[in-house]
Amino acid sequence: MIRYAEAFPDTLAAELARCPVLYVALGALEWHGDHLPLGLDGIVAERFVERLAERVGGVVMPSLWLPMTTLPHPVSLQVRTETAIAVWSDLIGMAQKLSARALCVVSGHYAQGHMVELQSLAIAAMTEDPPLAVFAATPLEVLERDELLDHAARYETSQLMALRPDLVRLGRLAEGDAAETAVLGESPRLASAEEGMALVEEALDRWESMIREVLTAGGAKSLHDFAARRVSVNDAYVREFFKGSWENAIEEWWRNRTGS
Repeated sequence: MIRYAEAFPDTLAAELARCPVLYVALGALEWHGDHLPLGLDGIVAERFVERLAERVGGVVMPSLWLPMTTLPHPVSLQVRTETAIAVWSDLIGMAQKLSARALCVVSGHYAQGHMVELQSLAIAAMTEDPPLAVFAATPLEVLERDELLDHAARYETSQLMALRPDLVRLGRLAEGDAAETAVLGESPRLASAEEGMALVEEALDRWESMIREVLTAGGAKSLHDFAARRVSVNDAYVREFFKGSWENAIEEWWRNRTGS
């Protein structure tokens, strides 16, 4: 495993010849309550990418902190949908230019519109350029247990406890509903580093298995089917809230969830 930003042309070529896999972590700058940092999504994604690349090999690209549709809050930052899609499309083009067999996009941020657009791009890329497999998901999404995809709650807190315990401040957890706490899911007080590490290791096993399947068997049908299943998970959200703008959709969804 090497890092693209630290590589020389010869070391880059050698690693891609040995293991033609690229990795990139997608982060967000988003409110996660008073008990978790604004950059939680990217911090978790970066650590996950590092562990995955150490297992499989390949090239770790610089992380991207350009999220769309962050949780509505004064300190949440985001880029326009069209900006995010353009950057992700160019990222796929970079992987094609480098003749990678697989591009692994690990998104710590998993707002509905963000994931629909990201995974739709993955499907399109695998349809139009079959030699490139695009694996786009959150760290735990490959387990396909959607209760694990909470926000600032038990499982997101557990992952950070396992990977960066110094950034968890449960003593600062606010009281109240999601509008005050950002917690969507079970209480963060149920979180533990042990649970977080067990989930991360289980997810790493699954990511590694799917990547190695692409490298050894060729083709990307399993990744294509996975992405299609994950897009369909958000069908109800799309029908109810998407009226031509993902930015408006998340605002309406948040009002619906919190009444604020």
